[in-house]
Amino acid sequence: MATAAATTVAAAVEEVEVGGQEVVARRRGKPRGWRTMPFVIAAETFEKAGSIGVVANLTVYLVNRFHMGQLTAANITNIFYGTLNFAPLLGAFISDAYLGRFKTLAYGSFFSLLGMLGLTLSASLPALKPPGCNQTTQLGEHCNSPSTLQLGVLYLSLGFLAIGGGAIRPCSLPFGVDQFDMTDEKSRKGLNSYYNWYYGTTTVALVFSLTFLVYIQNSVSWPIGFGIPTFLMFMAIIALFMGASLYVHVPPEGSIFTGIVRVLVASFKKRRLKLPYPHDINQQELLLYDPQTRGSRVFKLPLTSQFRFLNKGAIVRDGDINDEGSIRNLWELCSIQQIEEAKCLIRIVPICISGITCFLALAQQFTYIILQTLTMDRHLGPHFEIPAGTVTSLSFVALALFIPIYDRILVPIARRFTGVESGITVLQRQGVGLAISPISMVVAGFVERKRRNSALSNGGISPMSVFWLAPQLVLMGIAEGLNAVGQIEFYNQQFPEHMLTLAGSLFFVTLAGANYLSTALASITKKVTSRDGHTSWLTEDINLSKLDYYFYLIALMGVLNLFYFLICAHYYQYKAMSLHAEESIKIHPKVEADAGINIDRDAHNK
Repeated sequence: MATAAATTVAAAVEEVEVGGQEVVARRRGKPRGWRTMPFVIAAETFEKAGSIGVVANLTVYLVNRFHMGQLTAANITNIFYGTLNFAPLLGAFISDAYLGRFKTLAYGSFFSLLGMLGLTLSASLPALKPPGCNQTTQLGEHCNSPSTLQLGVLYLSLGFLAIGGGAIRPCSLPFGVDQFDMTDEKSRKGLNSYYNWYYGTTTVALVFSLTFLVYIQNSVSWPIGFGIPTFLMFMAIIALFMGASLYVHVPPEGSIFTGIVRVLVASFKKRRLKLPYPHDINQQELLLYDPQTRGSRVFKLPLTSQFRFLNKGAIVRDGDINDEGSIRNLWELCSIQQIEEAKCLIRIVPICISGITCFLALAQQFTYIILQTLTMDRHLGPHFEIPAGTVTSLSFVALALFIPIYDRILVPIARRFTGVESGITVLQRQGVGLAISPISMVVAGFVERKRRNSALSNGGISPMSVFWLAPQLVLMGIAEGLNAVGQIEFYNQQFPEHMLTLAGSLFFVTLAGANYLSTALASITKKVTSRDGHTSWLTEDINLSKLDYYFYLIALMGVLNLFYFLICAHYYQYKAMSLHAEESIKIHPKVEADAGINIDRDAHNK
């Protein structure tokens, strides 16, 4: 749920994947464009409102209704978000290799509905929830603990939600793109409108969930607060299937993971062979296996000398190719295109890892910040109290406001100094976000220290306004707008066309890594700091913890991560491209700089 605005952008990286006449020819049926959009957009809007509505307030639900300790609830939330964000990688694989997008969406929707029904029942039926407790939420450990059955239903419901999210996230927006004919100019214009409607309705669903639904859950009724999202998910399924007879279905074309593994296997099998012309990459390319790529608009990747041991997978031995020109054994011979696609992934992974620590800071806004709000003054006026789960929406508001400011004001200013069309490169944009992330945690540490002292002086509830958390949330939103969106743009530029599904999934894997790291870091910190009878930095009572020290630790990790990123960015070698055509592409130097493309194929240390 973190980086929800960036999530919709992540799915858009698959737009190119459905372009070109070859893909259109493989479609089943004629694209009907906007005739299908009411069903597609309605399904996505209902699903987004429903799914966010049940997970946005999860930490509060575990503390208030399942009487879990605050640290336990935070860890469960982090593990759930990690699994939810890791699942799209598996969902993309299943969609591409076996089911196709529509079936993956359908199955995912049913799993999400089952998960929401389970949470609604856990909040409604006495047998599935612990007895009521008169203690304050900060002393939840004094209440009756949930039974094995109650925990089983809870965890099963969260598991269903993770499966459903993993299937829906990588497929929802690209499935809508499939409904437009990319060879028709009028249809392409309609596609632009589709994106506007998609992002607009998704934003409305996000705001609706973080305000209205969270308020219902906290102030009216948890069964009603979970029942409404469940009903919305049911409406999403109805909307999806109402347009089934109109949809275009792009069949699964196989997973790119198999191709990557083949490159590694073939290169290992031929590890003892010597590459021809080891010091002349152009001559070497002429002697390796290099068939034409499919499609007239597919970017062909030229051979590079980086990770040259993989080039051995394209060495043609006697018997590798049959008389009719086909490969005898796909696990012993790979094309240059396949090898360079594998190299792209290897180059990108170190940059991807740097985003995990950035999102580690962002992950705190859905765990510990919510716990902080439970001990602060959340009144807005004399009568209205802001729900704890709604406070984090300040981060999304900051993100939504920052993106147009960045595009309309900051980019033109930066362009005057850099000469780059985008103002700064995508790697520089990520780096600025990584620099702001630890600053947000330092601010969070200062505020937490003041909050804890105030709470201890006032019987456990601080009179400080919850808006003291606004500065760190705003900084987190800005860091997200720079690093998260920068990551998505980076993957979109640097991944080959056949790997764009993986590109969108890789972003979610980064979020998953941050959630898992947050859980592991909390456990290690609790164990280490409680040695020799000392009070742990992290306890079940947030007022007795030293959460500010924990935030400073994350800030220190962010600074170290920034140096790691700068090293990776310095040595990163941009993807070289050329169109598969009779004439080679000539790139103007300025265009090359703007696009961030490096065509020096012999560069070893960029």
